[in-house]
Amino acid sequence: MKTTRPFNRSRVLLITAIVGLFVAACSDDFVYVNSENQNSETYFNTEEDYQNALIGAYDMLQSSYLNVMLGEIASANTLAGGESATDVIGIQQIDDMIHTPTNEQLRSIWSWMYAGVNRANYILEFQDKIDFDGKANVIGQAKFLRAYYYFELVKWFGDVPLVVDKRITFGVQFEIDRTPKAQVYAQIEEDLQYAANNLPAVQDQAGRVTKGAAQALLGKAYLYQEKWSDAATALDAVINSGPYDLMADFGLIFENENENNIESVFEVQYTDLEGAGFGCLQCSEGNVAVGFNGPRQYNGPLFESGFSFNVPTQETYDLYDENDVRRDFGILNIEQWAADNSGYNGGAGVSYTEGYEHTGFFNRKYIPRQGDANIGDQNLTNPNNYRSIRFADVLLMAAEAHHENGNDASAQSYVNRVRARAGLPAITTTGGDLGDAIYLERRLELVGEGHQFFDAVRKGKAAQEINGFQNGKNEVFPIPEIEIQLTGNRWAQNPGY
Repeated sequence: MKTTRPFNRSRVLLITAIVGLFVAACSDDFVYVNSENQNSETYFNTEEDYQNALIGAYDMLQSSYLNVMLGEIASANTLAGGESATDVIGIQQIDDMIHTPTNEQLRSIWSWMYAGVNRANYILEFQDKIDFDGKANVIGQAKFLRAYYYFELVKWFGDVPLVVDKRITFGVQFEIDRTPKAQVYAQIEEDLQYAANNLPAVQDQAGRVTKGAAQALLGKAYLYQEKWSDAATALDAVINSGPYDLMADFGLIFENENENNIESVFEVQYTDLEGAGFGCLQCSEGNVAVGFNGPRQYNGPLFESGFSFNVPTQETYDLYDENDVRRDFGILNIEQWAADNSGYNGGAGVSYTEGYEHTGFFNRKYIPRQGDANIGDQNLTNPNNYRSIRFADVLLMAAEAHHENGNDASAQSYVNRVRARAGLPAITTTGGDLGDAIYLERRLELVGEGHQFFDAVRKGKAAQEINGFQNGKNEVFPIPEIEIQLTGNRWAQNPGY
C-alpha cells in the first residue's frame, strides 16, 4: 500500500532551513510517519529517527516530475501544447528556447532539487551520532539520494553550489559560491561509490535504492563526463549482476500493475491516495506530469483526460520503423485510437478536445489510466511511477560507453538486445555509423521519459535538432534570478542569460 504525506509542503528555496519536520514518503511499502516538531540538533537518537529522515529525503523525488516533462519539451521530441500559447508560460518559453532567469518552472526545479539535497545532508550531518544494525544501508541510501539530486542540478544548471554533510541554512548564501561542475561530479561519484559498496542487491521495501541503482547512476554520471572506460565498467556490473532484465513485452512496462518490474533499476514511487491542487503542485503524492500529458476532455476506453501538454511531434512518430512495437506503446496516435474504438459507448466513439499545438499524438507511457482513485484534483494525483532508470537505458548507455571506448562488438550486442525486444533486426554497423545508431536507438526506446534533451546536448546534436537552440548558451539553463539576488549578487549568471 502506498503511503500518504501527513502535511503539505511549501516551496523550499536553496537558503531555506529544513528542520525536523518529517513527511511520509512515496514508496509503496514505506510506513506512514506522523509529523512532529523536533529540535533538529537533538533529533537523531534512534534508528527510527534516521529512517524517518530518510523517508523525507525520498519524498522530494516526487517533485522531479517537472524535470521529466521539461526534459522532453526542451528536446525535439515534443511540443509544449496545453490550452493556449500562454498556458503555463514558463513551459512554453522552454519549448521555444526563450526562457529567462525568471522562469518559474526552472526556479521550481532548482528549489525542489536543493530541498532534496538538504534533506539528505541533514541525515549525513548526523551520520556518526549513533550506531545501529543496518546503518550503512541507511547512509548509502542517503548518499545515493544526494547524488541523484545533485546530478539533476548539474545536468540542468552546470556549476552549482556544492554543500556536503551539513544543511544549507539561512545566511550561508552569502558565503558559498557556485562550484565547478567537475567538482560536483566528483562528489556524485564518491557518494555513488559508497552507495554501491554498502547497499544490497535487493531491498526489503519496494522503491528503496539498491546496489544496482547506485551502479547505474554512477555509470550515467561517468557517461555525462565522457569517462567512457569507467562508464562501461560500472554499467557492465549492472548488466551482469542478475536481478535485472528486459521485460518480454514492451507494451506492459508502463502499466500500473507492472510497477517495480524486472526492468526497473530505480523507480520514483507515486500514489493516488493523497491529492493536491495547483497551489502546491509538489504537495501531490501523485505524478503531476501524467495529468498534464493526457488528452483534453477525453471520453473513451483505457485512458482519462488531462491538459494536453508535452505532445509528441509528427517527426518523432515518423522516426519509428513500421514494425517497431515501441511506437504505438510509447506514442498514442489519438486519431488511430479513435478509429480503432469507433464502437465505444454504443457507437458514439472516442471524443476529445484538441489543445494548443495539437499534433494528434500523446505520451502514452505517462498519460492517465482509468481506475485510479484520483483523490483531490484527478489530473494531479495519478499513481504512475516514473521509471527513472530502466534496464534498457542501462544497455544503451553501456553500448555508448563501449563504442566510444573502441569496443564496437560489445556495443552492438547491447543495442541488439534492445532492438530484438522491439521486433527489429540486429545492426552490424561500426564506427561513426554505430554511434549514430545508438543515439537514435536511445531516442526511440526512451521517448517520453525525459532524457532526450540532455542526450542531444551531450552528443552535440541539439542545435541541429531543436528550434531556437543556441550553442554556447542553451546547453544549460539559467540560474534563477531570485537565487542570485539572495546571495547579494555574488554569483555570475550562466553565459547568454
